[in-house]
Amino acid sequence: EVQLQAFGGGLVQAGGSLRLSCAASGFTFDDYDIGWFRQAPGKEREGVSCMRRSDGDTYYADSVKGRFTISRDNAKNTVYLRMNSLKPEDTAVYYCAPIVSCPVVYLNDLESWGQGTLVTVSS
Repeated sequence: EVQLQAFGGGLVQAGGSLRLSCAASGFTFDDYDIGWFRQAPGKEREGVSCMRRSDGDTYYADSVKGRFTISRDNAKNTVYLRMNSLKPEDTAVYYCAPIVSCPVVYLNDLESWGQGTLVTVSS
């Protein structure tokens, strides 16, 4: 069974930082590109950042470029998202997932989402 457990969210003031973690199990973690999605209230889920398994190359959505940093630890089956200079528009539930092909096919490759972690940024 695929499990994706994201944690590390919380309430933070604008300009603050958070580090999200997502522990994966039920699939061979280092066989997949891995990434983060987010879903803000009333909006569709969107891709935020992903990392290729082959060369570690990364992608960032324009809205987070320069503020967020993705990393992965294959030994721990964990992906991280360091978020700096947070803005109220970053408020969302954040999910991790294996990606079909980072970044050209930014879709969940295994169609399992886990519970996500809520990030709330106050102004």
